[in-house]
Amino acid sequence: MTKANTVPQAPGGLPLVGHAPQLLRGVLEFLRTLPAHGDLVGVRLGPLRGVVVCDPELTREMLRSDHIFDKGGPFFGLARELAGPNLATCVHGQHRRQRHLVQPAFARDRFPAYGRVMSRRASAVAGDWHGGQVVDVLAEIQRITMSTLMETMFADEMPLPVQRRAIADLSTIFGGSFLHGIVPNWLAWLPGLRKRMIVRAADRLRGDLAVIISGRRADGTDHGDLLSALLASGGGTDRETTRRPPHSGFTEAEIGDQAMALLGAGTDTTAATLAWALHLLAQHPDIQRRLHTEVDDVLSGGPALLNHLPELPLTGRIVTETLRLFPPAWLVPRVVAVDTVLGCHRLPAGTTVFYSPYAIHHRGDLYENPQRFDPDRWDDSRRPQPPRHTYLPFGGGTRKCIGDQFALREAVLALATLTARWHLHPVAGQPVTAYPGIELRPRGLRLRVTARPGRAPFQPTSSPRGPVPRRR
Repeated sequence: MTKANTVPQAPGGLPLVGHAPQLLRGVLEFLRTLPAHGDLVGVRLGPLRGVVVCDPELTREMLRSDHIFDKGGPFFGLARELAGPNLATCVHGQHRRQRHLVQPAFARDRFPAYGRVMSRRASAVAGDWHGGQVVDVLAEIQRITMSTLMETMFADEMPLPVQRRAIADLSTIFGGSFLHGIVPNWLAWLPGLRKRMIVRAADRLRGDLAVIISGRRADGTDHGDLLSALLASGGGTDRETTRRPPHSGFTEAEIGDQAMALLGAGTDTTAATLAWALHLLAQHPDIQRRLHTEVDDVLSGGPALLNHLPELPLTGRIVTETLRLFPPAWLVPRVVAVDTVLGCHRLPAGTTVFYSPYAIHHRGDLYENPQRFDPDRWDDSRRPQPPRHTYLPFGGGTRKCIGDQFALREAVLALATLTARWHLHPVAGQPVTAYPGIELRPRGLRLRVTARPGRAPFQPTSSPRGPVPRRR
């Protein structure tokens, strides 16, 4: 049996600093090189050591064994400090109960109401643009995802000043570098890592949520939103959970934890995906023309609605391919809970293990021309699809993202609605780079939009319910 210290190390490591120079030059390029060196590859950042799982079969095995490969280490320690031990951050022993209680918020019968909000909010932003405008794409898409999440979670009851403060706080929390979460706690307090600012923003946001949750609990009415579904699982106000029965209801504090998770996962990750999709369409005018044909045929000049989704296959494939090229969760850590074996390697308890959807999605032996934007690779009628377990934008196993269908539907509806009205053009001299923060987001993305001939402003799908705030 191979010992842990025989896990092959990525080449180029230097004394003291390890692979820091390669990571600083380009962490994504570095990740793409790792599969060539083994199924498991050791990396080092100064004194920090970890193992990257590069093989899709071993990644699937790891995700299925979440009791062994648990959420832990500095990254999830920081996440729990900021947002509490919620569904996204909790350890294995707390996960089953939380997922059981959160699942009703994503029940099929709630999606028609969610879909109407998604359409209305995308239409509102599309209606704000004007011909010839150079759009700050990520900021504009964040307006859609934030306002959608606010309304689907709180039935649009969050006052506008509180919304604006929440938007700013979320930008502070989730706009930081991934480095914030993988360095030890004492190092994270260094001024350059801005941990003090991040903690203050999280505390302020949790306080705002607590006021809304307390008021809604006293109200007792089901508003058809995510918060109502969470409150329906409520069981008191005591924060203590260690002695609670396996499926006992959420305390008020736990509902605040779940709200923090949904705000984080439901805004910036979807916004980054949509922004990348618009960038890719601007770079590939032939695919943009095909998309225009599809949305014209299906939408007949109106916004995309939930019932249109089956008729928008190309739009869906564009989102799928975007998530392959730029998965928001590009590098995800786990900690080995007990001594174990993965592949032919023995991993001792306490080992930090990473899996990278980005690295797996860019393997040339799994995806033909992996760097190419090719939505048709997902068309069953054109070619066999890649094996399902090689596609990991939402993770896998029992801890696969619970909001994956919410995110996919929102992304397709927004993409169809925006491109039905607008033609996207690159802006000369505006380089776009991938910034590997907590999610993989485009940096410097500006696009010029021109109105498509004959496309009048959309009529609201229902009465407007508040403005769409801009992020500061």
